[in-house]
Amino acid sequence: MITWDQLSMYVATGSCWHSNQTTTTTLAEQQSSQSKSIRQILSMDNTGYCNDSFNSIRSSTSDEDMVEIAGSTLDFSNTEDVPPLDRDYGSGDNPGMEEVNGVPKLMDLLDEPVPGVGTYEDFNTIDWVREKSKDRDRHREITSKSKESTWALVNSVCDAFSGWLLMLLIGLMSGALAGGIDISAHWMTDLKEGVCLNGFWFNHEHCCWTSNETTFQERDKCPQWKSWAELIIGTTEGPFAYIMNYLMYVCWALLFSFLAVTLVRAFAPYACGSGIPEIKTILSGFIIRGYLGKWTLVIKTITLVLAVSSGLSLGKEGPLVHVACCCGNILCHLFTKYRKNEAKRREVLSAAAAVGVSVAFGAPIGGVLFSLEEVSYYFPLKTLWRSFFAALVAAFTLRSINPFGNSRLVLFYVEFHTPWHLLELVPFILLGIFGGIWGAFFIRANIAWCRRRKTTWLGHYPVLEVLVVTAVTAVVAFPNSYTRTSTSELISELFNDCGLLDSSKLCNYDNANVTKSSNELPDRPAGNDVYTAMWQLSLALVFKMLITVVTFGMKVPSGLFIPSMAVGAIAGRLLGIGMEQLAYFHHDWAIFRGWCSPGADCITPGLYAMVGAAACLGGVTRMTVSLVVIMFELTGGLEYIVPLMAAAMTSKWVADAIGREGIYEAHIRLNGYPFLEAKEEFSHKTLAMDVMRPRRSDPPLSVLTQDGMTVEDVETMITDTTYSGFPVVVSHESQRLVGFVLRRDLTISIDNARQRQDGIVSTSRVFFTEYTPPQPPNSPPPLKLRGIMDLSPFTVTDHTAMDIVVDIFRKLGLRQCLITHNG
Repeated sequence: MITWDQLSMYVATGSCWHSNQTTTTTLAEQQSSQSKSIRQILSMDNTGYCNDSFNSIRSSTSDEDMVEIAGSTLDFSNTEDVPPLDRDYGSGDNPGMEEVNGVPKLMDLLDEPVPGVGTYEDFNTIDWVREKSKDRDRHREITSKSKESTWALVNSVCDAFSGWLLMLLIGLMSGALAGGIDISAHWMTDLKEGVCLNGFWFNHEHCCWTSNETTFQERDKCPQWKSWAELIIGTTEGPFAYIMNYLMYVCWALLFSFLAVTLVRAFAPYACGSGIPEIKTILSGFIIRGYLGKWTLVIKTITLVLAVSSGLSLGKEGPLVHVACCCGNILCHLFTKYRKNEAKRREVLSAAAAVGVSVAFGAPIGGVLFSLEEVSYYFPLKTLWRSFFAALVAAFTLRSINPFGNSRLVLFYVEFHTPWHLLELVPFILLGIFGGIWGAFFIRANIAWCRRRKTTWLGHYPVLEVLVVTAVTAVVAFPNSYTRTSTSELISELFNDCGLLDSSKLCNYDNANVTKSSNELPDRPAGNDVYTAMWQLSLALVFKMLITVVTFGMKVPSGLFIPSMAVGAIAGRLLGIGMEQLAYFHHDWAIFRGWCSPGADCITPGLYAMVGAAACLGGVTRMTVSLVVIMFELTGGLEYIVPLMAAAMTSKWVADAIGREGIYEAHIRLNGYPFLEAKEEFSHKTLAMDVMRPRRSDPPLSVLTQDGMTVEDVETMITDTTYSGFPVVVSHESQRLVGFVLRRDLTISIDNARQRQDGIVSTSRVFFTEYTPPQPPNSPPPLKLRGIMDLSPFTVTDHTAMDIVVDIFRKLGLRQCLITHNG
């Protein structure tokens, strides 16, 4: 037998199995002791894994055990995410019992479903085939009943409409939360520098909107906004005022980060990190209870605002995907169709991931493509439509809230007036190369740091680590105006196209040749402020590249989209200014002569920043199509799709040449999650018999016989083994395959039968057959468990090529595959 969990590890690590097993048991050797045997890969068997991170999770036996997963300490008692079905297996009367001639009728679980059967344990993989079959049967039953009465017809219509209603609710809830997060983060970020006297709840920009004393040259200053130095010592000038503002900036940053890490540690350990690696794993069929629960949603929403406001090099866009998926999972409990079917629930979560990107960037189309390209494992056409609808509702909700105060949905709106020239593709491709190299470097450095965090004393003091990184970030960031502001504001300034009304140092060119009536600015020589800004940006670039490596993966919510875009935007703006000055002073060069005449506006530095941001984000995440769509939705720069495409593709090619994994796949492997990457090619030339279990020195195959075991025998097998399920065979002598039974279903059914069926004792016979043979007199009543058996488990022959087996697992979503020889 081959299971999903071990196959994913096998694909990821090649042939990394037992170190002491270099040979493979052949069929002839096995047949000497067992005729026509079925071999089995141990489901979740610790010795079968190469990665110790997941082993520690799976080997836990107590609900109170604390384990390390996704870089955080988790409590198994937190199970509000997908609570198993009611565990009260019955008490009091026995409604399932009928008496025939005074003898209790044999209980058949096929006729009466047992609560809990068909659900999954925590840290287990779902069976997509079984879930789809369950939904098909449910839909068929509703359709057949709809012809019987008007009420059944109404129920059928409601069932069909429930998916769209659920998408509407997810869009509304996610959009409202995202709007609140944006407004709160903006206000708390400005709180580090001062406070508004008109109302402490106003951020700096809103405080000065209604002020009549604001001048054009100092539009960011108004009497209503007071810096901390002005409030405490009464002055805004001099070294004491600077030190006071510096000190308050660092103190507020430390306070915000301390609150964030403390809340995460105390109430929701799953709320740390980006969440996208775990969501990818969950969407592939893995179950992590509590990861998308209500406590995770509440704490992640609060701590995300605190973490972003602290000034750490992280973004809120990635965690917003986690927040939206939490909303989707919680709202699924309102609808039976999604509450009781794990496969249907994952269709909803795929749509929720699209909603997360939609509200993060104001990019609904890009969000749908992001879900399709990057996170979803199973994405049917129906899910595509519903994702589009949910993203639309979320974007509309966010636009109604208007968190940015500019009546625009997008985060960075730009207006470039100059078309790009074909020769500019060369610097755009150079930016793509830079983005690919930095992306590959960042992934390797970050994974090495996270691995060190897991294996050294650093991981035992997460609060101290967050405070130290925050202190270093705040102390280094404050002197530089480009690192002191929030990363989103920095990117917005870098994307900006300079005009006569801009007061930024990046736009302080020599305007001697510009007439007042001119609407478009020609290329001009850079002023002293521009060169000063370039030096500051160069320092900011180095600082952002280094600090982001240690920040991503800490025990606070931390996204990677915005820091990656900031690195690329800085590099792009620097290159853009360089190209602009080159074109101004050397417009007679051959490369400029044909299209850049003196006094013309040839080069747009903001466009280079936009292309650089896309290149670096693509190098880290390996996104392509969705990245380009997100970028032009994000900025409104529709005519610059070709430069964005060139940079994104170059970035992906360069990064893939250095390392094949994106940041999310690398963190999935680091944490040891069972995940089969659909994009990864399987190159090993092995057969199913080379991978299946048991091997030569393994214990004999553990099987159930269809009519030859007692309840005690079955319970002993469950106690002595750790497998997720057992093949059912005719007998130990004739191991013809009859079916497959899951361990959880077996345990629940036996416990239920002991409570609800009179006379079930340890010596009762267990039957998986359709008809029960006559029993000897005075024998205890038998237990019939045919109803929980999968009568048609997926099987392949022992000589099936492993690349075919891997494809079968990926495309069908199998949980396990049985290997047979002549049946």
